[in-house]
Order: sequence, then C-alpha cells, then structure tokens
Amino acid sequence: MPELAYLNGEIMPIEKAFVPIEDRGYQFGDAVYEYIASHDGKMFFVDDHISRLERSMKELSFPKVSLKTVKSAVEKLFKESQIKRAGIYIQISRAVDQRNHAFSNKEPVQIVMTVRALPEKHIHAKDGAAAITMEDYRWDRCDIKTVQLLPNILSKQKAVDKGAYDTIFISKEKIVREATSSNVFIIKNGSVVTHPLTNNILPGITRKVILEICQNKNIPFEERFFSLTDLYDADEVFLSGTTTEVLPIISIDNKAIADGKPGKLTKILYGELRLRAGVK
Repeated sequence: MPELAYLNGEIMPIEKAFVPIEDRGYQFGDAVYEYIASHDGKMFFVDDHISRLERSMKELSFPKVSLKTVKSAVEKLFKESQIKRAGIYIQISRAVDQRNHAFSNKEPVQIVMTVRALPEKHIHAKDGAAAITMEDYRWDRCDIKTVQLLPNILSKQKAVDKGAYDTIFISKEKIVREATSSNVFIIKNGSVVTHPLTNNILPGITRKVILEICQNKNIPFEERFFSLTDLYDADEVFLSGTTTEVLPIISIDNKAIADGKPGKLTKILYGELRLRAGVK
C-alpha cells in the first residue's frame, strides 16, 4: 500500500515529486486545494469536493480546468495506492511562470496530489476535545478553499501550545464563525445550530451532509448567527470536517460545555455520518 504523489499526469512515490521554484502556489499562495477521505476503499462525496474545487478556481479567476480529468486522476491515484482508509490531497496552482504579481493565465495550471493512509478513527472521537477562541483575523473570503492558511496554522498552533485541540474564530462582534479547519455546531434544547454560509466560513462538505442528516432524521436545525455566549452556554458543541468528521468539543477556554462529556445528539450525528461514509 504505497503512499503516492501525482504531478501533472504522472504518478510516483511521494519522495520523488517536486514542483518548480516559480510555481505560483509556492511563491504567492496562488493555489486552491481539496482534501478527500476514504472509508473501506470508498472515497467520501468525491463529486462535492470536485465541485467546490471548481468554485474556488472560478472565484480566483483561474483558467478553466477539466474537472473530468481531475476526477479521473484522483480515482487513478487512489486505486493505485490500494489504501482503503486514505486521505487524498489535491492542489491546483495557477501556473509555473516568471514571478509577477499580475498573472496572464497563459501558462497551464499545475496539478499535484498525494495519497496517504489515515487512522481509522479520530483520536478524540470518543472522549471529545478542548478548544480555545480568538478573534478572527483572516481575510474576508474564507469561503474559497485557498492554500493561504497562515492565520489558520498560527491559530491551530496556539491551541496546541495551550493543550487544546483547536481554535474557534470569533468575529469582532462576538459571532462564532468556524475553527481552523472545521465548521462549528452547537446544540441547544435539541436543536442543531451552525453559522450560515457567508464569505466568512468555508462551505464544508461534511457540514452539508450533517444538515442533510438532520433533515432526514427530523432533527431540528438552524443556519443562523450565534454568539460566544451561546457557544459557552450550549448543551453540546462539535466540529465537523473531512477528517474531523463529527468531533465533540467538551470544553472551550477552560470552561466545560454542559457536563464536560460528549453529548447524546453529537454521538447520534457521528454514527449517522459514519453510516453515510459506508462504515458499518
């Protein structure tokens, strides 16, 4: 089960893959990405990830890319790896071109991918995790899945340095937005609540699936703004994402959420998500 890379049509061992020094993704962060997980040999919601990749490229005025070609490459890379529980990373940079802030879109995009093994379950899935909060200082287009992630990286490290799992971003108006690589949900009085889709959060694939589960299972849910106070006072809090899945948050800023244990409805949503992913 080799961990492999894909570089502009060629599959090779990861350690053999290199990109040119004038790749715009490397020099400017002028690139978009997606991350797809598989369970038991089946990739989870591939088409949704490819569609979001297309949207990101469109929002950044990238040259048009054949999504059929990208999907085919993803499937081929995943098949050749033979890794049943895998994480497939896709990155498309605008071009390899002479360094210039302005772009011409005359050079072909650069497509790179990797496939690596993932642990079967998130380390905090059973017992939950802690989080901290901080004011959101990222740019105003967090709905675009770009590789410009330095604020997210620094904020994640700040959480780790404080013994927490992640940081949750809060607006200047004390509105809860999202975590460094996950969407945020609260549960209050049996209702699931998450931030509406705006430029300030990523339209998460797992977020979408969770809301579909709520609708199908007649679980009340809302897409609305909620405050830091609402976050602290929630009955349950969880994060969602491709590898985060449904992750219970049991304390925030050293304050216990409810009884400090993963909640009942969070556990139900976790189980339903795993079923959607084909995990028995």
